[in-house]
Amino acid sequence: MQSPPLSLESENSINREQDILIVGAGPGGLASALLLAHSGLKVRVIEKTPFIGGRTRIVEHDGFKFDRGPTFFHYPEVIEEIFQAIGMDAHEELGLIPLDPSYRLVFGKGGSIDATCNLEAMTERVRELSGDKDAEGFKRYITENRRKLDRSKGCLKTPWKGPSDLLSKRAFSAATVLKPWASVASDLERLFDDERVRLAMSFQTKYLGMSPFHAPSLFTILAFLEYEHGIFHAKGGLGSITARMGEIAREMGVLFELETEVDEVIIEGKTVKGLRTKNVDYMAEKVIMNADFGHAMTTMIPNQKRKKWSDEKLQKKSYSCSTFMLYLGVDKLYDEPHHQIYASADYENSLVNIDNHRIPWNDPSIYVQNACITDPSMAPTGQSTLYVLVPVPNTDPSIVWEHEREEFSELIIDQMAHLGFTNLREHMVSKTIVTPDDWGASDIYRGAVFNLAHGLDQMLWRRPHNRFEELNGLYLVGGGTHPGSGLPTIFESARISSKLIISDLGISVDWNGVDTWFPDLRRPKAMR
Repeated sequence: MQSPPLSLESENSINREQDILIVGAGPGGLASALLLAHSGLKVRVIEKTPFIGGRTRIVEHDGFKFDRGPTFFHYPEVIEEIFQAIGMDAHEELGLIPLDPSYRLVFGKGGSIDATCNLEAMTERVRELSGDKDAEGFKRYITENRRKLDRSKGCLKTPWKGPSDLLSKRAFSAATVLKPWASVASDLERLFDDERVRLAMSFQTKYLGMSPFHAPSLFTILAFLEYEHGIFHAKGGLGSITARMGEIAREMGVLFELETEVDEVIIEGKTVKGLRTKNVDYMAEKVIMNADFGHAMTTMIPNQKRKKWSDEKLQKKSYSCSTFMLYLGVDKLYDEPHHQIYASADYENSLVNIDNHRIPWNDPSIYVQNACITDPSMAPTGQSTLYVLVPVPNTDPSIVWEHEREEFSELIIDQMAHLGFTNLREHMVSKTIVTPDDWGASDIYRGAVFNLAHGLDQMLWRRPHNRFEELNGLYLVGGGTHPGSGLPTIFESARISSKLIISDLGISVDWNGVDTWFPDLRRPKAMR
C-alpha cells in the first residue's frame, strides 16, 4: 500500500530537529535512512511526490498495478547485509520470491533460451542452443566472472577520491581480471562462437542504459550475477520493497515530509547547511542527495557553486538511453514466463540507432513482464498486467514523442507476438504510454533513466563522488554516483555514503557484525 501524505511537522521558519537530511525517498535514500537511524542519528527525508519509493514504486491505472521502474531484484547480497546491519532479515521483511526460469530470451535470429541459476541446467540449455563448444565456454564464463567479481568487489564497495586510488590494493586486485581495452561484447567472443549466446551474456548492460558493444568488459559480471544468484520477484511488485523500507524507517523514528519540494540547497561558503523548501528551512549536520544527479545539480545548487559539475560540463557528459513504456491491462492471463526479452535480429544496429538518437523502428528489442503468472495480486481477478519496456534514445530536439508515441506503441504491440502475446488488441482494457519526454518532465535529466553512462571516462573517481567533491557536508546516493545504476549498486552507494557520514561525524556504531568501514582504507578514529 502507498503511504498517505504527511504534513509538515513544524510551522517554524527554521527546523533544526535532525542530524541528517535526505532529498528523495527512492531506494538509495531509504537504505541510507535505515542505516543512519539505526546508528542513532535523527533523519528526515524530504520527498517531492506524495509517495515513497521514487521510481521503485507501484503505480495504478484502471485498477491494474504496475512497477513504475525496476521489475525484478537480483544480487540480493547487498540488501541482505544492509538489513543484517539493522538487525533484520531482508528476505523475511521484503518477501522476495525466486523465479525459475529467471526469464526467457527469444532471438530475432531464431531460437530461444530459458535462463536459470541452476548452472548445470543452464549449461545444457546452452549446449542445446549452440553446441558443445559454447557449453564449455559457459562453464569458463562462470569461473572467470566468479573470480572477476571477487577481485573487483573491493572497488565497487569502496569510495574513490582520485587517480591515486589506482595504487591501492583493491585496484591492483581488480587489475588482474579487468581488460580496459575490451568491451563486454568483444570479451565474450573468446568464449562463445554463437552470437545468440554472447547476447544472452551481454544484453544485461542495458540495465545500465548502455550497449554491450561499448560497455567496459567489467560488466560481463551483470549476467553472471543472474546466473549465480538468480532473479527475484516481490509480492505486490518490486515497489512493495521500498514501501516496506519506508515503514521500517518510520518505526525507527525517521521523519518523512512528502509533497514537499526542495527549492535549493542552503550553502554557506563551500559547506552545505540544509535545505530550503517553500515553508521551512531545514538545517542539519549532513545532507544526502538521492534525487537524479543532473536534475539536482541544475535546479537545487547554483551553477557558480559548481566547477567540475557545472551546467555546461553536465551538458557534455554521456548519458544512458531512455525507455519507452507500455503499461497494459488485459482481460486474460497469458501462459508465458514472468519475464521475457525479445532481441532484435539486427541487435547491434538497433543499439547504434539508439546511440545516434534514432527511434528503433525496424524490429525493436523489447522486454515484457507478465507478472500475474506469478502474482495475481497485480490485477483484478481473472485479468492481468503486462509491463513493456523498449530501449530508446534519451531526449533530443530531433524526436518529438508526442508525434510518434501512438504509432510506435502499435509497433511494439505487434512485436509482442514474438513472445507469445497474440491477439493482444482484442484483450486490452487499459493502456498507458510513457515516453522519454515524460521521464524528462518527471525530473530525470534528459530522460536518461539509467543516469550518467558507465564508460571508463565516467566510472570510479570520474563519477560524482559519494562524498560530493565540490561541497562539504553533501553526500550522494543513487545511480548518478559510484558505483552506478541498478538496484544492487544503488543500495551499495547508500551504504558507502552512510559509512562516510558516520566516519565524518566521528561516531562508533554497531551494525550487527557488518563492517562499518572499507577494505584497504585507513579507519578514522571515532570521537563519540
